[in-house]
Amino acid sequence: MKQGFIKVAALTPKVKVADPQYNKQVIIEEIKKAASKNAKIIVFPELCITGYSCSDLFLQQILLEESVQALLEIAKFTEVVDALVFVGLPVAVDGNLYNVAAVLSKGTVMALVPKTNIPTYNEFYEGRYFASAPKNVVPARLTQELVVPMGTDILFQCAKMPEVKIAAELCEDLWVPNPPSIRHAMAGANIIVNLSASNEITGKDGYRLDLVKGQSGRLICGYVYASAGEGESTQDVVYSGHNIIAENGRILAESKRFANEPVYSEFDVQLLNENRRRMNTFAVCHEGYMGIPFQLDVCETTLSRFIDPAPFVPSKEELRTKRCEEILNIQSYGLKKRIEHTNAKTAVIGISGGLDSTLAFLVTVKAFDLLGKDHKDIIAVTMPGFGTTDRTYDNACTLIRRFGATLQEINIKNAVRVHFDDIGHDESIHDVTYENAQARQRTLLLMDIANQKGGMVIGTGDLSELALGWATYNGDHMSMYGVNASVPKTLVRHLVSYYAEMLDDKELQTVLLDVLDTPVSPELLPPEDGKISQKTEDLVGPYELHDFFLYQMLRCGYSPKKIFRLARIAFDGQYEKEEIAKWLQTFIRRFFAQQFKRSCLPDGPKVGSVAVSPRGDLRMPSDASYNIWRNEAEHLLEEEKEESVLDFFDKNWTQFFN
Repeated sequence: MKQGFIKVAALTPKVKVADPQYNKQVIIEEIKKAASKNAKIIVFPELCITGYSCSDLFLQQILLEESVQALLEIAKFTEVVDALVFVGLPVAVDGNLYNVAAVLSKGTVMALVPKTNIPTYNEFYEGRYFASAPKNVVPARLTQELVVPMGTDILFQCAKMPEVKIAAELCEDLWVPNPPSIRHAMAGANIIVNLSASNEITGKDGYRLDLVKGQSGRLICGYVYASAGEGESTQDVVYSGHNIIAENGRILAESKRFANEPVYSEFDVQLLNENRRRMNTFAVCHEGYMGIPFQLDVCETTLSRFIDPAPFVPSKEELRTKRCEEILNIQSYGLKKRIEHTNAKTAVIGISGGLDSTLAFLVTVKAFDLLGKDHKDIIAVTMPGFGTTDRTYDNACTLIRRFGATLQEINIKNAVRVHFDDIGHDESIHDVTYENAQARQRTLLLMDIANQKGGMVIGTGDLSELALGWATYNGDHMSMYGVNASVPKTLVRHLVSYYAEMLDDKELQTVLLDVLDTPVSPELLPPEDGKISQKTEDLVGPYELHDFFLYQMLRCGYSPKKIFRLARIAFDGQYEKEEIAKWLQTFIRRFFAQQFKRSCLPDGPKVGSVAVSPRGDLRMPSDASYNIWRNEAEHLLEEEKEESVLDFFDKNWTQFFN
């Protein structure tokens, strides 16, 4: 539960219809298994204590009495379970019979949540037995001594982790136009559990999955859906035990159908709350809700959910292709509008033979095609300097010529030497002045050519470089429209690769593939034996790590400690923890120190959920202190105390079975 994670489980016991005592034993056994996996929220199907398919047997008093007795024995067992448990049963209250979710914790029945929407159509006939939930929370007497609250408007809040707020709905409640879970979420619930008994017909599983996924996304919540399966009567329908765990529009776990397969995953409650805070249209109103606290121990949650090492890049080829096409359209249509609005006759772009300038050039070509403009009006300038290699120079020239753009070559060495003389700098000293003078000279030339040719300068820098401040202020940092400004480096590679795959021109395809294979470098230091001597990732760290850090910090609002934990999982076997810690410290230092460059960025199109434009996603002071982030990052490698694991189950377990 540390850092906002909480493990949840959706379980389907193999019940016997109308046999509460047998079902009690099976449910306890399933709780035992779930607890051994440190599940803190355990959800069973609708009416699992009796079985959902009892039909008119629900009208038998003996069945109702036995199901309550079984409930009390299950509740007793939870004395040794550090979890909140949801089980389903029929309960008679004030002359009506209700289909309820009983909420159990630390040996007690905390409350009952009744079903609101009672289906009585097609194969469903619940209206014959069950009443709809009362409008208000009412007392429900389970025994002579035990009275518990019963109602839909109840939130269960963890005392030691108060950001965890849980509410329940049952089966059909999700399928109606106005599910109770909407009201629950608006009251503050960030985890919704659903006790269900959804029968199987052809195609229903896909619709069910979309419902759960969509509701979790719409409500920005974790959603646990536990459904009845094998063991229920097959007199007229069959139940498949389709269990689903979703978080904010993403399926975290899904069971095989017809297998009564349990599913486990972890919700990141911290992230859910962060997303809600960002969406200021998500208004919360607690009015009318009863809050019930429950106890859970705060301990480390072992993560089983997938931690994507490349959060900006879809892992599936089909989705990746769609994403690339979409981003190229956003970039090129953004540039098209800017060229139209400014009546620019030309587009001026510096081509180095590297990844970023190649992508910006491809976007410019696409924008010109959309405008119906001749590629000759793309003034592509290659500006060899002290660090330019034959490989990048040749690739730049070939790329420009194959697309029919106008190639203009300007060697900047003499101009930079004049500049060195003007400021009294020794050319043999390869410091930041030596490097940045070249970058600023190139930008000066591009701006002047744009004036001369009635054009606009197209920026090439990407999101990852902006995050790290890996750009020369008023050098490559500046342009008239930055088409790559919100495209991270890990995605730049896939965009260029996608473009190459779409080409019929084999020579051009070969050039683009070689660009992809070229080490990332600003080429501002002299080559060694004709090869690139200055490799960016050797200096600032691997871009795949920095893109991961960037996403987790800006999109999720995570602290360095949490980012470090997730990175160790995502890059297990690829980077040692010491290396991850080192580059994370570098990222934090550079991210804060270089905000002044991002505060005056030129315009550029947003393409994803993370961007650093000062007019959009990142309004951050350039002189903010980063002490709290730095201090946490500097202690990442300190040994943490091992959390104790619950180990008294095996000692105390059996006494609850008799």
